[in-house]
Amino acid sequence: MESEIRVGTPSNKEIENLAQGGRKKYGTFAGVFVPTLLTILGVILFLRQGWVIGNAGLLGGIGIILLAFVIVSFTALSMSCITTNIRIRAGGAYSIISQSLGLEVGGSVGIPLYLAQTFAITLYIFGFREGWIYIFPEHSALLVDLGVFTILFIVAFISAKLAFRIQYLILAVIIIALISVAGGLFSGELENDIHWFGEFPGAPEDDFPGVSFWVIFAVFFPAATGIMAGANMSGELKNPRRSIPIGTMSAVLISLVIYIAASYWLVRVATPDELLNNYNVMIDKALWAPAVLGGLLGATFSSALASIVGAPRILQALGNHKIFPGGNFFSQLAKNGEPRNAILLTGVIVLATLMLRDLNTVAPLITMFFLITYLMINLVVFIEQRMDMISFRPTFKVPKFVPAIGTLGCLFTMFIINATLGLISIGLVFAAYLYLTNRKLQVPYGDMRSGLFVSLAEWAAKRVSLLPENNERAWKANLLVPVSSARELRGSFNLIRSLVFPRGSVKLVGIASETNKDQLQESLINLSASFLIEKIYTRWSIVDSDSYAKTVLNSLQTLQGTFFRPNILFLRLPTHRSFDEEIHFIINKARGNKMGIQLYVEDTVANLGRSASINVWIREKSPHWDISMDLGNVDLALLSAYKLKLNWNADLRVITVVNEEEVDNAYAYLENLLSVARLTDATPHVEIGTFEEALKSAPQADVDFFGLPEDPNLDEFRSYVEYTKSACVFVADSGNENILA
Repeated sequence: MESEIRVGTPSNKEIENLAQGGRKKYGTFAGVFVPTLLTILGVILFLRQGWVIGNAGLLGGIGIILLAFVIVSFTALSMSCITTNIRIRAGGAYSIISQSLGLEVGGSVGIPLYLAQTFAITLYIFGFREGWIYIFPEHSALLVDLGVFTILFIVAFISAKLAFRIQYLILAVIIIALISVAGGLFSGELENDIHWFGEFPGAPEDDFPGVSFWVIFAVFFPAATGIMAGANMSGELKNPRRSIPIGTMSAVLISLVIYIAASYWLVRVATPDELLNNYNVMIDKALWAPAVLGGLLGATFSSALASIVGAPRILQALGNHKIFPGGNFFSQLAKNGEPRNAILLTGVIVLATLMLRDLNTVAPLITMFFLITYLMINLVVFIEQRMDMISFRPTFKVPKFVPAIGTLGCLFTMFIINATLGLISIGLVFAAYLYLTNRKLQVPYGDMRSGLFVSLAEWAAKRVSLLPENNERAWKANLLVPVSSARELRGSFNLIRSLVFPRGSVKLVGIASETNKDQLQESLINLSASFLIEKIYTRWSIVDSDSYAKTVLNSLQTLQGTFFRPNILFLRLPTHRSFDEEIHFIINKARGNKMGIQLYVEDTVANLGRSASINVWIREKSPHWDISMDLGNVDLALLSAYKLKLNWNADLRVITVVNEEEVDNAYAYLENLLSVARLTDATPHVEIGTFEEALKSAPQADVDFFGLPEDPNLDEFRSYVEYTKSACVFVADSGNENILA
């Protein structure tokens, strides 16, 4: 028998199926619309809607419904917007948030979202049991709970496909229930007048104590949630970008129409007293009561089914990104694509909470976690819209007020329902964020955080540029360090680090020749990394040039137009005179460009010694000894010395040299200066005699600071190191420093 050979190309459907590994993918109707609709049309519609209308009246009740649906609708619009801008992966809201704000933020919301979805399964089972016991009061409540849980768990464990098929049946039951409700209009006369506004008496079990509009709103609001039921299946959808917006918004709009229609129906078929006292008024007034009971059971069962199918997929996505230890186990999928390990853990948690027999205390916390998720989705879109980044190109666009109102609405609702629990839930999410930040998670995809930080920095920089340049109180050391030899920079590393830590910065400019470029670049990379390890913001660049002086000058001039430009030029004076002419040139040009200057002369024997003592030398101020706001080079000298004092925990001494008759005036001046400058733990010291004699006889320090004169004698500076037997730093102010500020 001849074998048959087929030659051809696979169809698009076959290619899609192969790309998905043979896994069944779902469309808009089955994957998003049905689970979302069934979750929103829940127990509140059948058992609490009448009570809400009885308290608030028709217009008040519709106001509550519209307010709740505005918040969730705007959230649904924001979710629809962001899902058309990203390649959404498994995990629904967790995937949206983590792809936008990073795994740490996504995980801090995803963990409580998973727990909220899981605990909600137990609440839905309890709701189902209440309806069942109403029909069969002789049945054991525990056995009913365990029986429903077993069915739910088996269905979820087998496959989502089976769950979706069951949801079709439940949808049919709920449609029949709604038809039976509508049929009640024809079973009797609409004899009740419409009461437009209620008096908010409260609940019968509390003897009608009187409540506010917001209490009724808090009771109704959970009815409008459920918009994540379809998004949770994002990893199982054929085209989540299309299915999530269409399916979610369709379900929300249809649900809104049903709730408003039910409000009108209730107010016409029942009196306010009946609505307030009889939670089963919808069942009693329907054309066929068993159909409404079936709808009640179907609504709770479908909500539980949607949650037990969706929650493990959030857990699987969390495990896939190593959000918690042991995540690999829960990230595994069965051959049919089901996250069965995650389903097992979810089943264990639900079974354990069923044994508690009461989740009333955590029910509001569950609502809070859902609201935080909604808030974050709105916030993501709000930020993306205002960043105006070119990567934000959603095919489903929403006005800018939508995420803003959604964000504020979620925050407002949290504190209306329970302010204390709102703060607790936010605290728990923040604690999770801190934990995940310390985990150093590996991000498998890009997010908008870098763009967000850049945008915030640009905004802040533009605002700063409008402020006066010489903001003396906000001054900090931002050093520009020319580097022609990595060896010299290593010798200055500890001093530079101590001059800028913790809030200053370092800009390294490598001046490379053809022979040392590669070596210098490698050294700059390593030294920059060392500064960053010390928590000092550092950037480096290399300029190919044979002229040290011109390169430094070009760097000074180029950086003048940048935001947060360097304000101090740090130079190192070599022991030889080869560069003296260039250093003179650089100093003069730095003064002209209003740059502070720190000229470091190393003590090649002692280096920085014990880093325990600092001297600052100040010229004598006779005959008047007045302290003015302009202290010349003293400002930068004292500020630099004070930074060393803090970082070294060193002693600071301020020295001046005078004739013997001026000693008392000099001490009074120094004490007054230190007091006004708030350097009360520094020590004033006065030397008598010539300056050269004072250099030799002054108390020993590890670093001595001096003012840098207009026409510096560099040879004389080198001699100061020999006189003081310490490293010396010669300082010139830029005019923007003020030790008295």
